[in-house]
Amino acid sequence: MPTVVLMDASLSMTRPVSLEGSEEFQRKNLAVHGLTMLFEHMATNYRLEFTALVVFSSLWELMVPFTRDYNTLQEALNNLEDYDKTCLESALQGVSNIVQQEWGSTCPCQVVLVTDGALGIGRGSLRHSLATLKQRGDDKKFPLPFPFPSKLYIMCISNAEELQATDAMDNLEQLLTLSGGEGQIFTMDGPLCLKSVQAMFGKLIDQAYTPFHAVLRCGNLASDVQVFPRPEPVLLDEEVDPVPKAVLTELEIVGFIEIGDIASPPVLSRHLVLPIAVNKEADEVGAGTADDMEEDTSTNQMAGKSPNFCVLLHGSLKVEGMVALVQLGPDWYGMLYSQADSKKKSNLMMSLFEPGPEPLPWLGKISQLGPISDALENPYGEDDSKSPFPVQPKSKRSYAQNVTVWIKASGLQTDVQKILRNARKLPEKTQTFYKELNRLRKAALAFGFWELLKCVAELLERECTLLPDSAHPDAAFQLSHAAQQLRLASTGDSQYAAFEHNITPMLTDFSGGGGGADRM
Repeated sequence: MPTVVLMDASLSMTRPVSLEGSEEFQRKNLAVHGLTMLFEHMATNYRLEFTALVVFSSLWELMVPFTRDYNTLQEALNNLEDYDKTCLESALQGVSNIVQQEWGSTCPCQVVLVTDGALGIGRGSLRHSLATLKQRGDDKKFPLPFPFPSKLYIMCISNAEELQATDAMDNLEQLLTLSGGEGQIFTMDGPLCLKSVQAMFGKLIDQAYTPFHAVLRCGNLASDVQVFPRPEPVLLDEEVDPVPKAVLTELEIVGFIEIGDIASPPVLSRHLVLPIAVNKEADEVGAGTADDMEEDTSTNQMAGKSPNFCVLLHGSLKVEGMVALVQLGPDWYGMLYSQADSKKKSNLMMSLFEPGPEPLPWLGKISQLGPISDALENPYGEDDSKSPFPVQPKSKRSYAQNVTVWIKASGLQTDVQKILRNARKLPEKTQTFYKELNRLRKAALAFGFWELLKCVAELLERECTLLPDSAHPDAAFQLSHAAQQLRLASTGDSQYAAFEHNITPMLTDFSGGGGGADRM
């Protein structure tokens, strides 16, 4: 999950703060100190995090593009210059453009806004932006909410009392609401000093940048791992009193399955699983990077010259073409698999399924899966010519009917062609023609697809004009009658568009009845 640090470089950030027994400090110096603390933490615990640094005043500038080099970020931060007034709206628009250009609109991103709470004056100020929200056209929309999933953390180099003395806190809260409500406003407790800013950034680290360490187990084998990014709690919508479900720190592998059987399942999120390397000689602990997961990397290189189960698992899944089913919590599962970054590099990934005992219907209940050795005969056959999946239900559900569903254009085209084939064989195929016609009519009415009824009516009229001289006279009557009934149904008039009624064949002298049409 990439991070954008949006740093306020306006003149108000140069306001002095009094620190006893030291030279004069500015609010900007406190902000740099807090961000230095954040960067040092991320360099140690979040080395795979991509971070960008943007500074703003009346204009904005991308100081450091997305990078994992925290020395570059720190150097740019130390060389920060002072500019003019605050204009937050244009800076937020810049953040939106930068993230979309680099990551698109589907990748979640965290935005850390560091400011003193001075919102600017006049046009371009946050007050002016919020006051004119409802007076904007589509071409001048406020940049929040961002077009990508995001969390906005506002770090105020001010205490709550100072912000509440004006309307600054109310405006910042409105800004957070506009962003979607994901995130938080942090203020400094007590006097403005190094200790207070450290405490404030410490709260941010605890909430958003705490590494997720877990133990990955499979039978008697285990390995300490770091899951990146940190899995977010999941809130189930269907529960009466929803309670967030969190991934446990004990990840238990319950079995292995072929990639072909699990296919491409729907997942909530994807995470990188890194072994935590232990160097016994230096007595240091650290997580391996993505570059550690190379195909020719040995377990000695991976984990301080010690065998590591996580590395063994990754290599085995890659060679065998399988995935490991892992239990994340009560009735909650995911899968571990090898994903290639390039020809030489691959990563051990973990995808989270929807919580529940049966997240993938074609596998059945995961708790009821078992080893092949427990089966009376090999479910894959002696030559791997068959598969036990998808699991077939023991009894046919009462509501399982052959309903018409058009997922792709080809399915609709097939149904229309079936009607036309029967139309060319009238009157021999009269019953089949009307059966297929009514099936399509019911589906079109159910979907509100009135245009389809008009188009099929036009096709039937065209078929009527193309009938050869040798065609039976009844064919022309039936085609004209069917086309007329479809046109009437396409109007939506309840007299002709009743779902439960069917179009019946027209009774003619050629079909053995009196003239006239039986309407619905």
